[in-house]
Amino acid sequence: MPLEAGLLEILACPACHAPLKEADAELLCTGSDCGLAYPIRDGIPVLLVDEARRPA
Repeated sequence: MPLEAGLLEILACPACHAPLKEADAELLCTGSDCGLAYPIRDGIPVLLVDEARRPA
């Protein structure tokens, strides 16, 4: 289920404060040095750095 556009506009990466973009069931950080991927569970973004997937 996609997030509302208004919500996605105000969300930012908790680690580096860069904007996030939605991809599948994750929110990807657009920061060039960060790149963390935050899960979306049951339509709710989990914006915890401990829960984020590190870039490959």
